[in-house]
Amino acid sequence: MKRRIRALCAHTFLLASVPCCGGSDGFPAEWGSVDEVSSALVNHNALNPNALNPNALNPNALDPIALAPNRLASNALSAAVRAAITRPGELGAMSRQLLQYIVSCALTPSQSFRFSWRDERGELREEVYRGYLGLAASWAIAPLSESREQWVSACVASRANRAGVSVMISSRAAHLALRHPDASEVESYPMEEGAFWGNLFATPPRLYACYNESNVESARALSRDCAAGLPEPGGGVRECPNIHIVGSCDLACDAPGAADGYRPSCTDDRGESWSAVITTFLP
Repeated sequence: MKRRIRALCAHTFLLASVPCCGGSDGFPAEWGSVDEVSSALVNHNALNPNALNPNALNPNALDPIALAPNRLASNALSAAVRAAITRPGELGAMSRQLLQYIVSCALTPSQSFRFSWRDERGELREEVYRGYLGLAASWAIAPLSESREQWVSACVASRANRAGVSVMISSRAAHLALRHPDASEVESYPMEEGAFWGNLFATPPRLYACYNESNVESARALSRDCAAGLPEPGGGVRECPNIHIVGSCDLACDAPGAADGYRPSCTDDRGESWSAVITTFLP
């Protein structure tokens, strides 16, 4: 499927070449081109949910809150962020994994984020994280706005997988990059798993999920359980770390549109309504 946003001009930075364009779809003007990209996320859907709030495990891990005030470029990173993503060992690996998913959600395929670090043996490692969906492509040149924080957060949460299994999903939302899946995608991914929303960049981070009651067992069979959780022997469900399940999407969210099927807004357990919601579909 092709998604095109007309490019009006180009700006070249250290890490990314970013064509710019204006939006007339009710969202703030975005930057970048979403071209020849299907919203079916066919890889990198095995994010460790512990990485969504790694500071809960160790204060030296990557803190997403420290990313938002600056543009997403290597020479704009704070000392704390740079230390987290260049740290060798398991904690550094978790920070780099989270950053890779953030970049994939935020930037477009024409953009990338590059940096280097040294492992325990002192060998230089070069990292190149490429964009994919373009939900906040302007982050390459400017700080992340609150609305874009929420879109990136919903995307990252939707790609968490407790089992570490990469599962093909179709992500649909009101955002221009995800709004119009083609007919073949809708046909190939007919089963609504649930929806994800929140803000990974807030203090503290707040991430939410809901589930389609009819498809809970089918989703679990595909190793996707962050929307509905895993049943506990004594009753109740075990949530994915850092993602709070609010219940059935039919109760927490507005009804999906007939054409594209995404949930236009959902409400958290505090009664707050969110419009940056990503609805996920499975084969």
